[in-house]
Amino acid sequence: MPSQTAPKIFDSLERFRIEIPSWGFANTGTRFGKFLQPAAASTIEEKFSDAGQVHALTGVCPIIALHVLWDFEDGYDSVPHVAELASRFGVRPGSINPNLFQDQIYKHGSFGNPDPAIREEALRHSETSIAIARGLHSRDISFWFTDGSNYPGTANIRARKRLFEECLRATHARLAPDQRMLIEYKPFEPAFYHTDIADWGMALLLARAAGPQAKVLVDTGHHYASQNIEQIVAWLLAENMLGGFHFNDRRYADDDLTLGSIDPYQVFRIFHEILFFEWEEGRRADIAYMIDQSHNLKGKIEAMIQTVAMAQDLFAKAALVDYEQLRAAQKSCDLVRAESLLQDAFATDVRPAIREWRASKGLPQDPLEAFRQSGYLERISLERAARNMASAGSYA
Repeated sequence: MPSQTAPKIFDSLERFRIEIPSWGFANTGTRFGKFLQPAAASTIEEKFSDAGQVHALTGVCPIIALHVLWDFEDGYDSVPHVAELASRFGVRPGSINPNLFQDQIYKHGSFGNPDPAIREEALRHSETSIAIARGLHSRDISFWFTDGSNYPGTANIRARKRLFEECLRATHARLAPDQRMLIEYKPFEPAFYHTDIADWGMALLLARAAGPQAKVLVDTGHHYASQNIEQIVAWLLAENMLGGFHFNDRRYADDDLTLGSIDPYQVFRIFHEILFFEWEEGRRADIAYMIDQSHNLKGKIEAMIQTVAMAQDLFAKAALVDYEQLRAAQKSCDLVRAESLLQDAFATDVRPAIREWRASKGLPQDPLEAFRQSGYLERISLERAARNMASAGSYA
């Protein structure tokens, strides 16, 4: 590897931190069912323990995203227990994710529900989520809504847009000055005719309607096939409205596969747009890099380590693009030169430098192999197997 590339790789790894999801360690599945794993986490303590293992082996995952309904059994009263777990396992609470889709009352929606009593209940849950985040010193409250309809004519689309604006403004008003509201979008599933927040433009408009502390969250699985996600990222950066990511990969739709397992070049291009923006602007973009994967076949902890390692690899590759040369090539319309700058960076084998960086931090050079040799998986499999295999349990 050329000597001039190693410092760029080291610098990129020093600033790159990844938030991992609590639900990524639990038994999950599809609407057709789930395949249980003996080592899957089923309590908040087990999720923190598994997250602590990932951070200890990779050194770049000090934050765990939490789901209010799945991780806070007693609502706000669970905050002291969660804070104690964070201290014990060395990972702090990250984004707090309200659950406005699982309870039976949300059959016809939450913020877009025509019933004012149900909208009020959704607002109360959102307020509790904000309070939980404040109690845990978490900045981001991440909203994903399944609201929509399945058949033409069954919902007043314009009225539901207005209801969303009203509820999001009311929720935004509850934020502390240092908190952010992240609004996620998804074109379909579980709603299959129309989804109230179906794309980045809808999320952008609603975030602006909500207030200045609202940003857009991009889930890489929440797009139509072949959509240019990096263009969306570039536009949101230009509008100062990109708040964060949920990284995963997909072949068809929201497959929740490990990052880069299908199209690593797409993730590289996303990272490139971010780093190119930062180079041109001379400042860091305030973006939360979060993983959101919960496929049910790979081992949970192994899949998480695999995704983190892939994210580091692709971020480091993106950092190798020569932006001076790229800008010159773009201005002169030297198409081959401009494209080659990206292709050459993507083709660079950054793994030796990443291993060297890990060694300099006292981390295992191969975190996945270190996990396999640690005995942790065998131990938790014995401890959790009976409970996990007894029943399907809950989603998270």
